[in-house]
Amino acid sequence: MLRSENAGYLNITLAAPTTTVVKGGNGFLDKIQINKGAATGTITIYDNTAASGTIIATITCGDAIPKTLHFGVKFVTGLTIVTAVAAMDITVVYG
Repeated sequence: MLRSENAGYLNITLAAPTTTVVKGGNGFLDKIQINKGAATGTITIYDNTAASGTIIATITCGDAIPKTLHFGVKFVTGLTIVTAVAAMDITVVYG
């Protein structure tokens, strides 16, 4: 778990498909809160400053039910989130 003084967050609500560079450089992905998913929505998380390279995870939402996904992983190059197929409301918590 991140200490509050080291934590950052970013809420992503853009229409899909969208690519969002959350952070450049190294850091820690704590969790992703899916506030409003979509049955056909996907989220791909990259250890990079672009939508390519090392994939941390690919998530298929499957429904609109809110959920929290805990990761607790380090990233080295950066943190980029790609949402595809459907617009969603997600919050990324990182350090």
